[in-house]
Amino acid sequence: MEHSNHHTHQAHAHQPHAEHSDGGHDKHAGHNVSDFWKRFIICIIVTIPVLVLSHMIQEWMGFEFTFPGDKYVLAVLSTFIFLYGGYPFLKGLYDEVKDKAIGMMTLIGIAITVAWAYSVAITFGLPGMDFYWEMATLIDVMLIGHYFEMKSVMGASRSLELLVKMMPSTAHIVRNGSVKDVGVDQLQKDDVILVKPGEKIPVDGMVIEGESYLDESMLTGESKPVKKQKGSKVIGGAVNSNGSLTIKVTSTGKDNYLNKVVKLVADAQKVKSKTQNFADRAAKVLTFVALGGGAATLAVWLLLGFPFVFALERMVTVMVISCPHALGLAVPLVVAISTSISAQKGLLIRNRTAFENARLITTIIFDKTGTLTKGSHQLNGIKVLNTNYSENELIRLASGIEQNSEHYIATGIMRKAGELNITAPKSEQFNYLPGKGTEGVVEGKDVKVVGPNYLKEHGISVDQIAEELTGTVVYMLVGKEVVGYFTFSDQIREGSFEAVQQLKEAGIKNLLLTGDNEKVAKKVSEELKMDGFLANVLPHEKLEKVKELQQKGEYVAMTGDGVNDAPALAQADVGIAVGSGTDVAAETADIILVNSNPKDIANLIFFGKATYNKMLQNLWWAAGYNILAIPLAAGVLYPWGIMLSPAIGAVLMSVSTIVVAINAQLLKRKIS
Repeated sequence: MEHSNHHTHQAHAHQPHAEHSDGGHDKHAGHNVSDFWKRFIICIIVTIPVLVLSHMIQEWMGFEFTFPGDKYVLAVLSTFIFLYGGYPFLKGLYDEVKDKAIGMMTLIGIAITVAWAYSVAITFGLPGMDFYWEMATLIDVMLIGHYFEMKSVMGASRSLELLVKMMPSTAHIVRNGSVKDVGVDQLQKDDVILVKPGEKIPVDGMVIEGESYLDESMLTGESKPVKKQKGSKVIGGAVNSNGSLTIKVTSTGKDNYLNKVVKLVADAQKVKSKTQNFADRAAKVLTFVALGGGAATLAVWLLLGFPFVFALERMVTVMVISCPHALGLAVPLVVAISTSISAQKGLLIRNRTAFENARLITTIIFDKTGTLTKGSHQLNGIKVLNTNYSENELIRLASGIEQNSEHYIATGIMRKAGELNITAPKSEQFNYLPGKGTEGVVEGKDVKVVGPNYLKEHGISVDQIAEELTGTVVYMLVGKEVVGYFTFSDQIREGSFEAVQQLKEAGIKNLLLTGDNEKVAKKVSEELKMDGFLANVLPHEKLEKVKELQQKGEYVAMTGDGVNDAPALAQADVGIAVGSGTDVAAETADIILVNSNPKDIANLIFFGKATYNKMLQNLWWAAGYNILAIPLAAGVLYPWGIMLSPAIGAVLMSVSTIVVAINAQLLKRKIS
């Protein structure tokens, strides 16, 4: 979905682990990590005789080893390394030129081709010094560099896919009173399965019998075991501990929570953010700088009267050392690591740009119910205003309507009806009034269970006592008369105070937004020492409040449950859906928090900042390295006796890439 502000998702076809600045790595003609390793090992073995037969190495090492035709043997071995070891780069060169996407593969491909062709010409009579050993070692270094690079990116991307592979393959299905084992892929919605102590939950479902604690840490990042009983939702992949559970299957296959998470993570890794697009452009520019720099280096040294072999060596070194590999890896590796770590901690990123822009947030709006408070409202007061009705009758009529709703108010009323053994009567014409309440017909009576906003809208005045209450107040109308009201109390979540304080320390303003009355909003806001509150706000008004703040120049993050907050989540600069549980596809949010822990919101913002900083550090390192390395490779320090060979250039380029990879891995320490 395209957000109403400026969030657009640009999907890219290539796989997350192949996401590089110029597309070069998707052009490896299907070469995978093990293929690079195999080519490296074989080429290293063949490089040994190449080094032994090279006259320059013999001079350096102080030995002599010659035999008739040795130069042809050297040429054949080197040609094998060029064709076999250089194949991924030559294929990449061909693909890039064909696609008019000149990049890193073009640089490497040209460098090794020039070195090989010139050396072969020397073997067959051209005067000068061959480049065989430099070309061979250069290809070896490039192969091992690519191997480690691809391994680290793929490792980061695949940690979640491993979770899916860890799902059980069989389940105990309950049919006609007997239990038998079937393949998980045979399960269908509404099947009933048994999960024994110590087993993994095979699919998403709802507990219909039994009680146990589940370890969901691999899925949501929540370290404490979670109690599950009749009516609780369970996620496939969670580990059952001490009790047996009978579960009704609610979703299977690709609709499972875990599969949705993996798809979300893969999508997030494919979508390029502004930072990554910047890195792509920089890498492209650097590629042309390297090609131009190589040609200029060759020309300058030739004009200065140096031998062609010397000028050629300088050119090849410039082209190799300035390969923007580190730049190409700077952002994709951070992307892969940050998205997979986040998902394992219960933070699912749908919009990468919004995630990286967490550093810009100046104001965060918290939806109260279910975010800062538990949302599990206890019905703690019933007030009768019409003596024709008793408290139990109010509960009975209200339960007739509320049995059709999943709202926390409905849950509280139904729980109370259960405690009092009241059977909910049938209702007709049920209607949900967004932000106001519910209505329907019970036993021929027009019954409404509504909040203060409905009364205000219809000009109905009630007993003033209700205005003094600090809990949530819900009124019951029969016809047009208010016959009584219910009061509910909500508990503030553990972690809410700490989260608010962390954000305040970071200089981020925080506001409470709620449909509840001013008394409730003020109480919660003061208890958490927040910067302010907005009360009696209807769902459509939440959007307006976000817009108002944006017009004042604020960069706004909105947190909500992703249902009635959808318009505001879409309008906000960063929309965060909280407590979605198994409903992963909160379409309008940029980021989804699986748990309802408010500290996750603070964690998310700080992790977004840390991710962006890591990207910048990597970009600066990669760019800075090239600014220093290119003149050095061109030979500006040659008058002082400092020279870099192509092989040393390749080593330095690989070291630069390794530094970027290690720095990206340090991101794992940034999230608690």
